[in-house]
Amino acid sequence: MRLLILGGTEFVGRAVTEAALARDWQVTVFHRGHHSPPPGTTELFGDRTTDDGLAALAAAGEGGWDLVVDTWSGAPSAVRDAARLLADRAGRYVYVSSRSVYAYPTPAGLTEDGPLVTGASPDAGVEVSYPLAKRGGELAALDAFGDRALLARAGLILGPWENIGRLPWWLRRMARGGPVMAPGTPDTPLQYIDARDLATWLLDAAERALHGPYNLVSRPGHATMGELLDACVRVTGSDAVLRWTAAEKILAAGVEPWTDLPVWLPPGELHDTLHRGDVGKAYAAGLHCRPVGETVADTWNWLCELGGAAPQRPDRPVVGLDPETEAKLLM
Repeated sequence: MRLLILGGTEFVGRAVTEAALARDWQVTVFHRGHHSPPPGTTELFGDRTTDDGLAALAAAGEGGWDLVVDTWSGAPSAVRDAARLLADRAGRYVYVSSRSVYAYPTPAGLTEDGPLVTGASPDAGVEVSYPLAKRGGELAALDAFGDRALLARAGLILGPWENIGRLPWWLRRMARGGPVMAPGTPDTPLQYIDARDLATWLLDAAERALHGPYNLVSRPGHATMGELLDACVRVTGSDAVLRWTAAEKILAAGVEPWTDLPVWLPPGELHDTLHRGDVGKAYAAGLHCRPVGETVADTWNWLCELGGAAPQRPDRPVVGLDPETEAKLLM
């Protein structure tokens, strides 16, 4: 298989590139040159936000590609332009979208047929909200590739190469040791996907010519908040002690779920949206999600290789609870 990955140097794109190389696929990585792709790829350079950003892509790829994977989350017009350019030069187009494209509030158990956000346009050439950007990207992929387009609506993504900071923050916090404020109750169910499991499913699905939307995340309760944090304590080997703290106390202190306390959401509409989606279609199509302990251990090993400091996307806010706020809540 000949794969063109638009991105391919960080997090999900990196996981897709690594997975394709492991299958001995021919991999071309189109990126801006800010980070190096894995060895063994062919590199093309360009910035999709500029007028001539696709020039190198337009001049390359004699014979085309079997598959394109696109992880873009900015202005949808960038997906539109790339998809139109590649429509006659690539067999299939996988767009890594998001479950954020569903209209909020998203009830528990919502399938791929649920109502979608309104107002999204594939022609939007300026930054729009994340849900509109991802839905606009979906529309752009569908417009150019039709039933050759696969829309991977991912949920919470964790694992090595994470550049958002959620799991890395918890691991670094556990490594510091001492009393750790653990939010809510340990049995709070989580729904997420390891970037490597996402990548594996995408490549398998493309080989099978799957198309249309798929919710790509583990089953609800694949792990719990307690299992996640226990694994963080275990792999870091620290003396951290989890102090489970009621959600009401946390919220009364002005602490923000998801951002101040990554991954965690208290029971309610937002938890239903992020951690209780229907994934029957993806599992029927072969999705497999590894145990939480494996994701946590591999992410810790990766962090240690980097010296403990994870990369951070410049367009995303830094997550994590301020130590002084945590200390006050632990009193």
